[in-house]
Amino acid sequence: MSELPANVSPTGNLTANLSLTTESLFSANAGTGAGHIAFDANLIAQLTSLDSQKNLIKDYIRLRLGDQIVDVEADSDHYEMGIKQALIRYRQRSANSVEESYAFLDIYPETQEYILPNEIMNIRAIFRRGIGSVSGTTASQFEPFASGYLNTYMLVAGRVGGLASYELFTQYQELAMTMFGGYINFTWNKVTKKLTLVRKIPNQGRNFDENQAESVLLHIDNYKPDIMLLNDQGTFPWIQDYALAFVLIAVGNAREKFATIAGPQGGTSLNGTALKQEGNELLVRLDEDIKNYVDGGMPLTWITG
Repeated sequence: MSELPANVSPTGNLTANLSLTTESLFSANAGTGAGHIAFDANLIAQLTSLDSQKNLIKDYIRLRLGDQIVDVEADSDHYEMGIKQALIRYRQRSANSVEESYAFLDIYPETQEYILPNEIMNIRAIFRRGIGSVSGTTASQFEPFASGYLNTYMLVAGRVGGLASYELFTQYQELAMTMFGGYINFTWNKVTKKLTLVRKIPNQGRNFDENQAESVLLHIDNYKPDIMLLNDQGTFPWIQDYALAFVLIAVGNAREKFATIAGPQGGTSLNGTALKQEGNELLVRLDEDIKNYVDGGMPLTWITG
């Protein structure tokens, strides 16, 4: 098990290596089984710290506003607000704000609802180990056709099955899974993190036994921490420009209250309106960049239907 970094603490039902709490299916006798998804303990050490990246953004904004040449009215709260709003907007608009992953989950007899960790943003699919309606990984999951195919075309020396046979085999599996519970329909509440299975796993006997739990594989989208977004070469420029746009508008609102500052020869004109216009135009351009996947997000695939 990987050692947990000092600045990362397990939350919810996560294990120490940040995978979902589940029973390992590893068999010491067979040497096989489903294990935990490992967490790279050196990940944090490989990334530039969050505070350092934020300071780079603040320096970028200050210098773009002309700091050290003219007096800039924005303070630290305005910079923090700009960065915060940029991250919020990016998580709302970009598919690159989450990461695709897989995790194991134990489902229990007569149990349909599960509360998952807050780090899970979306569940794409649930994969079972077998196609039968009986839970577990015991001999009750024995499938004669699959075993016959394996024996005829894979284990017997000198015999090679054709692609047509393999196609028939896969079509058989797909139809059998559709008819006999290989696919699990579910609903996912992204706010409460509640996973509801649209079927009841039957109980094998009168008394509940935790060994009857069936391990399934979840295809999920994980929350990508701020430190990863700010270390992403495609995301970082977008966030710093979006934060700049918010600060431009904030400073523009302040300077727009007065058209000029009293002084010799009629005073000095302020550029509040110009700053607000520049900030709004930058916001529109950055939203278009998200649509064009400039940040490195995954483009849409073909949609049928």
